Amino acid sequence: MRSILITGGNGGLGLGIGRYFLEHDSADKVWLGVRANRAAADALAAEFPGRCAPVELEVTAKDSWEAAVATILDTDGRLDVLVNNAGLHRDHLLATMPDDAWSTVIAANLDSVFLGCRAVIRPMMAQRHGRIVNIASLSAILPPLGQTNYAAAKAGVVALTQTLAKEVARAGITVNAVLPGYIATEALSHMDEEAAKRAKAGIPMRRFGTPAEVACAVRFLACQDAAYVTGSALKIDGGIF
Repeated sequence: MRSILITGGNGGLGLGIGRYFLEHDSADKVWLGVRANRAAADALAAEFPGRCAPVELEVTAKDSWEAAVATILDTDGRLDVLVNNAGLHRDHLLATMPDDAWSTVIAANLDSVFLGCRAVIRPMMAQRHGRIVNIASLSAILPPLGQTNYAAAKAGVVALTQTLAKEVARAGITVNAVLPGYIATEALSHMDEEAAKRAKAGIPMRRFGTPAEVACAVRFLACQDAAYVTGSALKIDGGIF
């Protein structure tokens, strides 16, 4: 059995990644890190009783990470895979960006990854095995206007990933990043029809990606066959970059 923790476990991408693991390997157990909203996570757990469960996790709080990891270790005796998926964006031009729009986005997207990686490194080192997959964004390497905060955070995730990969490689732990472009989740639900058409026109494949297409890459990076892949930043963007 592999024990897998996915943060942002109540959102479309987190749920899609969790479902992909559950449907493709009957030996996988998935923990969905959730905060206040958990109805969708509870529904997925009900579909896979005994193999999927929510765990309370505030990703910007050290104590919450320690409690969540302790719960998983007490229950499963191990933690094999961490998928740092939680995040948010609050877009503003830098000149008019409120202070809290900067600090909130940096905390949710970058501090959370630092805290999560640090919380799982010791148990993974004790196992001499582990897989960490950090969900960054295409904005890390192709930032749009109005995302200085989000792009900076996601670029930081890529740099953190590449540095940590070197630090833990000898312990049998791999650390990789995935950089999704436009993915059809609730994050794009605010786009009107014309904005969606314009966005798709800029994608060589002329469509948005699906959570399953991101999940497939995450599952590969988490599998044993990817043991020699570490420090990578894999873009999943339909050819934009």
